[in-house]
Order: sequence, then structure tokens, then C-alpha cells
Amino acid sequence: MQDNAIPEEPREAGGPADETVGVASETEETLDSLRAERDEFKDRHLRVYAEFDNYRKKVQKDKDELIKYSNESMAYELLPVLDSMDMALKHAAEGNTETAQSLMRGVENTFRELSRTLEKFGLTPIEAKGTAFDPSYHHAMSRVEREDMEENMIVEELRKGYTFRDKVLRPSFVSVSVRPSAGEQPGRNKA
Repeated sequence: MQDNAIPEEPREAGGPADETVGVASETEETLDSLRAERDEFKDRHLRVYAEFDNYRKKVQKDKDELIKYSNESMAYELLPVLDSMDMALKHAAEGNTETAQSLMRGVENTFRELSRTLEKFGLTPIEAKGTAFDPSYHHAMSRVEREDMEENMIVEELRKGYTFRDKVLRPSFVSVSVRPSAGEQPGRNKA
């Protein structure tokens, strides 16, 4: 019996089949390289986008804050006016004449209207008398020994404090209660 099979010829290394394998592996390497480069560009793009988005948010926050506090200096400059009117009311209340009463009503109306207007813009007085001392809102000017009050309570407000929006514009100047020491007279001021 004769074999009709054609005998295979021995292949040489580096022949067409090896070239095809070599080209395929080079193509695979190139494809892997291009994928890695694509992933790197995608990562860079996402980072740049995130940085830009953060920048945009910061600019918007700065803009909102600028708008929110744009009247702060005006409000601060008007505080002495409020202080003067407040003092005039206190002094007018001490007198009993008709002139003093008329002056007092006029100043009260002016003070009330100015306070209302400033509140529209975000200026509000800090409530102090009878509250607990808070160094964020109050500046202690003196300590007063009091048996009838808890320690660190505000006994007297010496000058009103104000907040502008959510920020302390000027703290209240206050006298703060302390418990009397043994053997000392209550009601004495300590500086």
C-alpha cells in the first residue's frame, strides 16, 4: 500500500508561520500599549474635569459670600449711630420734663426704624443680659459677685454686640457673674 500523503517539509525557523506569530504578538503589544494610553488619557480627563468642577464650585462659593457680606462695612460704620441713640434714650429716661419725653419718643422711633432697616440687611443685636457667657459673642469687661445668679451669667450689658448674617460683627461688652468668695461682700465688682 502506498501512502498518498504528502510528506511535510521541514520548516525553517523564521519562516512565514513564525512571522505571523511575531506580527500578531507585536499587534497585541501595540494594542495593549494603546489601551494603556487610552486609560491614562481617560484618567487625566476625569482628573481635569474634577479639578475644574471644584474650581467652579469654589468660585461660586466666593461669589455668594461676597454678595452675602457686601454690606458688612456699611453696617459696621452705622454701629456708633446705634450706640449714640441708645445712650440718648438712657439719658432721656432719667429726666422727667416734657422735652425729655418728646426727645425720648423721637429717638426711640428713630432707633426702632434704623434697627428694623439694618435687620433687613442682616444686622441683628446679640441678646446678652441674663444669658450664659459665651466668648464667641461676649467680651467680659468685669466680674460681679452675685449670690442670686449662676456663675458665668451675664449681669449687665455695657455695650450691645451685633451679628451680621451668621458672623459676629462686634461682641457685646458685658459684666459676668461669679459666686462670692467666703468672707467677702456680695455685689462688689472685680476687674
